Amino acid sequence: MSLLAGILNLDKPAGISSARAVAIVKRQLPRGTKIGHAGTLDPFATGVLLLLVGRATKACEGLMDAPKTYDATVRLGATTATDDPEGEAVPWARADGREVEPPAAEAVVAASARFVGTILQRPPAFSAMKVGGRRAYTLARGGADVQLAARPVRVYGLELLGYAWPEVRIAVRCGRGTYVRAIARDLGEALDCGGHLTALRRTASGGFRVEDAATLEEVAERGVEPLLKPVPAPPPAPAAGA
Repeated sequence: MSLLAGILNLDKPAGISSARAVAIVKRQLPRGTKIGHAGTLDPFATGVLLLLVGRATKACEGLMDAPKTYDATVRLGATTATDDPEGEAVPWARADGREVEPPAAEAVVAASARFVGTILQRPPAFSAMKVGGRRAYTLARGGADVQLAARPVRVYGLELLGYAWPEVRIAVRCGRGTYVRAIARDLGEALDCGGHLTALRRTASGGFRVEDAATLEEVAERGVEPLLKPVPAPPPAPAAGA
């Protein structure tokens, strides 16, 4: 039985699923070693993917609860069924029939502020949420009109990094269960021009930063063990009455 244990901070490349990244790294481990991850990244997304090896898999829930930070690019003026680049872009049609005009930067900043704090967010139809015991994305791919109920999520901060129509670049720091592509969709709706996510990079997960992450090439060259980090200690419990 392998005694290898720890956290591999992986910089996941675009074009593969999180499960595929786990499978690639698993081939570098002794047979029978447990491995999992703490927070899925969609195939088009890049950045911090925490792979948990051996006994570190027991820390999964705590690591998934940690805040995560993203660098996201939103394309305004069109929507997709998936709220991301995987779907076909459809130009936004305003209810009043008027032509979509690029919103001012001040309007983008004001609209972005609505999505900070504890907000109600409707998960994307193409998501892993379950509907009647089945994944929503399975139903959506089958042509069903999937309407998921909004649920509370926590967004700690949303900063406008750049805006040049039709692209908006934002930094989002959020809690577990937040869909950044839903923020992209809702930002476009708030501006009455539509929007969808076109790029996403997770820059931090808890105390793990993308600047310190290893690539799959580094894992193949150096092996897993030299790259493992210990499981961080859980935060102290709040004082009584706090």
